[in-house]
Amino acid sequence: MKKTGGLRRWELAFLLGMAAALVMGTYLAGAQAALAENVVRLHVVGASDSEEDQAVKLRVRDAVLAQAGPLLEGVSSQEEAWEILDAYLEELARAGAQVSGGMTVTASLEEKAWFPTKEYTDFSLPAGRYPALKIVLGEGEGRNWWCVVFPPLCLGSVSETVGEKAGDLSAAQVSLITGENEGYVVKFKLLEWWGQIMGK
Repeated sequence: MKKTGGLRRWELAFLLGMAAALVMGTYLAGAQAALAENVVRLHVVGASDSEEDQAVKLRVRDAVLAQAGPLLEGVSSQEEAWEILDAYLEELARAGAQVSGGMTVTASLEEKAWFPTKEYTDFSLPAGRYPALKIVLGEGEGRNWWCVVFPPLCLGSVSETVGEKAGDLSAAQVSLITGENEGYVVKFKLLEWWGQIMGK
């Protein structure tokens, strides 16, 4: 009888844990989806993992961000940012190609690109699907680089806070990505796991 009782307690603990994960996963998925409606991510794919190609990737990244910055200056909505980026894809690719050493550079927009949890110096972004500007070098077989092109969280003066560059992000969303909510990285990893369980 004790063995059966112990098993039942274990089953109850397991079910409670799964229920808690379900509630937290659903909440975080909703928070990430709301965040995704206000940003455009940047996804740069290197030609290969060689040291040289990865260095080129970073130069192209910088050139694309420098080109996109003035285009998006004063833009306050994701929709407007998306339209501008769509209209200037060729110019953005050309800016990257100018520093690629002759390597092919393509630019495109993806409505629902999957991104893992990503931590930066001043902020972190949860895993999930986001609209994205995708820059691919050569065959695109190298490591990725991710950030945010709108709002310009990867640009600007180091004296600017994420909140000052956050555009239409709500205070709760800024708090979410800057870690003012204690344990946000752990929560983001849970969201990443939840996305994998749900087939992304």
